[in-house]
Amino acid sequence: MKISILLPYKENFSPEYPGAVSLFVFETTKISKFRKKITVFGNTNFKKKFPIKYKNIEIKKNILTSQTKSYVNKYIKLEKKRVSTIIEIHNRPTYVKLLSSVLNDRIYSLYFHNDPLSMDGSKSIQDRKYLLKNCYKIIFNSNWSKKRFLEGLENKFINSDKLAVFYQSASRGTLSLLKRKKKWITFVGKLNKAKGYDIFCKAIKDILDKNPTWKAKIIGDEKREIIELNHKNADLLGFKKHDQVINIFRKSSIAVVCSRWDEPFGRTSLEASANGCAVIITNKGGLPETITDAKILKRLSVKDLKKLLTSLIKNSSLRKKLQKFSIKNFYLTHRFVTKMIDDYREDKIRSINNFFVPKKKSQLRILHITNFNERLDGRLFFNTGRRINNGFIRLGHSVLGFSDRDIQKYYKSINDFKGSRILNDKLKKTCYNYKPDLIVIGHADLISSDQINELKDDYPNVRIGQWFLDPLNPKGPDYFRNKERILDKVSSVDATFVTTCPSVLNFLKKQHNSFYIPNPSDKSFETLNNFKKSCSVDVFFALSHGVHRGVLKTGKLDDRAIFINRLLKRTPDTKFDIYGLNKVQPIWADHYFKTISNAKMGLNLSRGETIKYYSSDRITQIVGNGLACLIDEKTQYRDFFSDNEMVFYKNIDDLSEKILKISRDDKMRRSIAKKGKEKYMKYFNSDIVAEYIINKSMNIKSKKKLIWQK
Repeated sequence: MKISILLPYKENFSPEYPGAVSLFVFETTKISKFRKKITVFGNTNFKKKFPIKYKNIEIKKNILTSQTKSYVNKYIKLEKKRVSTIIEIHNRPTYVKLLSSVLNDRIYSLYFHNDPLSMDGSKSIQDRKYLLKNCYKIIFNSNWSKKRFLEGLENKFINSDKLAVFYQSASRGTLSLLKRKKKWITFVGKLNKAKGYDIFCKAIKDILDKNPTWKAKIIGDEKREIIELNHKNADLLGFKKHDQVINIFRKSSIAVVCSRWDEPFGRTSLEASANGCAVIITNKGGLPETITDAKILKRLSVKDLKKLLTSLIKNSSLRKKLQKFSIKNFYLTHRFVTKMIDDYREDKIRSINNFFVPKKKSQLRILHITNFNERLDGRLFFNTGRRINNGFIRLGHSVLGFSDRDIQKYYKSINDFKGSRILNDKLKKTCYNYKPDLIVIGHADLISSDQINELKDDYPNVRIGQWFLDPLNPKGPDYFRNKERILDKVSSVDATFVTTCPSVLNFLKKQHNSFYIPNPSDKSFETLNNFKKSCSVDVFFALSHGVHRGVLKTGKLDDRAIFINRLLKRTPDTKFDIYGLNKVQPIWADHYFKTISNAKMGLNLSRGETIKYYSSDRITQIVGNGLACLIDEKTQYRDFFSDNEMVFYKNIDDLSEKILKISRDDKMRRSIAKKGKEKYMKYFNSDIVAEYIINKSMNIKSKKKLIWQK
């Protein structure tokens, strides 16, 4: 794992007159937990460099080629050999396009130290959209700068995980500094009108005249704009090294940062505050974000500045209070800001490198997209989507249910016949407001893979999983359609969960990150205990021609109907209770549970040819409610259950014999049903399945080995 930091061309990465970018990079790199993995790249002519891993990019002057492009191109050559995990670009949005067009497999982060709307590569809306698409993180030195970047962009970007604010940092002084304070008023910066130096000069002359024991210390220069200040107590010190500036702040009582322009951040006020100055600032740009305790000029005028300076000079208790709280409340230390940077790096590295185990959050925000059947008046309430949802909630997570089929039904129109456009748009808005950590999709076919990829671009930390329950047997119903439904999203999601063993599905490869899950039981749904009582019905079975249809379809052929009719003929002296067959309509919800409560055994028969581990969700209703489960041994459920927990049959004749035997031996029936329920509810319940979906989707390692985990 390698991290590269690319400085702006000609940024001076040296203790000799360093810029704000170099100071920030040096101070946060030298104490980073990744410092041994970080190399800083720059173009610095000074022989003395900051003492961290640094690579100088030297380029020859060429009037035919841009120096900046030559600089970036030379870095690209170095990077092709280096192969960094993360490339962090400072204050040059144009570099992102130059690099990503050649090295499109790298992870890019961009730091803004200036107003984004004043910089090439981020001025236009299209520029900024490009950055949002191609950067993992865009980091600003103030909320003001972030707001500037968002001007004119759609609302969906405002809350994007890609945007972060990491302030610049400084070394915090100790309260003992306050004993060393002198009667100094300090101004540091360019000596021009943009910095408010003209206002400072006019005000300070009068202040020094009236307070002759005080002095002004002015650090900085300006060749293009000359503003004269002549006073015996005003020392014009010119440009000073950074450590010399800090030493002056430590002795100064008051610091003035009276910028006329919108400062993106303001390192001067930050460092003055960290060293115990009573600071006066203007309410411009990001200046108020640099300091916890300051006097803010209501308007930039000579009169207002003189008034504040006079109050701080005359009122020593106020001045000392500001000085004390400036140090005491200062929090933007190098360690604080470095931790924020390292946390973002670690989060990304965890998601791409299995060597790092992702942090397991005790409380996730989970957006669960599936059909909650709200429009069907509770008829399909007791479904698998609800079971998994219950598991998420019982595990202590925040869960937002997003019922895709209901939204389609309610919002479709002539202009959006299927309702897919409204559905996908509503999903985008929901993610913007809810900001999920995990999105779980179940049979939401109209959520497009393009939409999923867009969400991953907008929210790079979100993880996405899909579950699928329908049969996937090549000789079963709707095989090609069901196969395409999974494959539509399999490359876009982080994990896929199926109720068929993935090893027998040749279209699901290892790289698809596919896993088996059983149909989960739920303690709030499976509440019957038929093994505790006598029952009037020997065998219960119900089928339907589609859960959403709700009634039988005339003229529809079903291989299960053929099997059941043959079984009825072979087992004439047995009490069967059959629904969805021979003009008897299917049953649902409470009617279903009332009916099943009278049965000793339940036949778990699925459509199509038997395939490893596949079963419809009726298995949970049979086993979970304490019926003895009759199941085809070709399902290979013997991998999980023994013959004294489920009744396995080889063929229809074997099934008929076992039905007769168990219907006459009530003790055996009760024992098998009881043991089957106990195991299913213990190892196949919705809490365990939900946790497994979370762990695999989030790439969280678990020491817990599940009996059905293959």
